Amino acid sequence: MSSTVSPTWYEDFFTELPNEFWRQAIPPDATEAEIDFAERQLGLTPGARILDLPCGSGRHTLILARKGYLVTGYDISPEAIAFAKASAADQGLDVELGVAEMREIPRDTAFDAVVCLGNSFGYLDLPGTEELAATLASAVRAGGGLMLDINTAAESVLPGYKSEPRTMVAGDITMTGTTEYDVTNSRLLSHYRFSRGTEAVDVTAVHHLYTVAHIRHLLTEAGFINLELFSDPDGSPYTLGDGRLLLTAQRA
Repeated sequence: MSSTVSPTWYEDFFTELPNEFWRQAIPPDATEAEIDFAERQLGLTPGARILDLPCGSGRHTLILARKGYLVTGYDISPEAIAFAKASAADQGLDVELGVAEMREIPRDTAFDAVVCLGNSFGYLDLPGTEELAATLASAVRAGGGLMLDINTAAESVLPGYKSEPRTMVAGDITMTGTTEYDVTNSRLLSHYRFSRGTEAVDVTAVHHLYTVAHIRHLLTEAGFINLELFSDPDGSPYTLGDGRLLLTAQRA
């Protein structure tokens, strides 16, 4: 099964049903905690220019805008961007939103910080991830900040790894899923079914697993310094087996 998954799976994955599931599944206070952590760790103050990449349906973008930041968000999903634009208009927020693949954004060092949240850093293979790291660096001014949210670092996934079915319900949408570890390509394939009434979508997400040392190397080579590792927005340090890696850094 693993050999049949498209390397550009993310181009077709994020349609309305999966997007709406995650819009309903993530509680607002979790997003608030992530933004508070970014403000503390990156030293952000209102008026700073922030890039949210990829921004999805705008859950971080809109909170940042409400706090007084100048926010730009890009995402590959037209449905997600349309939802974010409508939400911003409803709330009277001025944000810049556009449809783009993560590596295709302007590289003009215009931002004070970039946040890459929602476990999207592992979507690409090694050459693609190297290009993404360079893109992130080129978008941030010297001295600016970076925050990554990664649930699929090798040190998070592989200790005690088991492939077990799971089911989650968010609002009126049910998600069932199984995982498969592709040893040859060091990647995790998550096979999902999202269903709502008579609607159903079957999709597969791919996360390439990189060790923490490899992630640090990619970012350092791209021009980031002062890398720090956390496991929670409360500032807890990242250790082997923690399910989440929050990484912050500064552009040299």
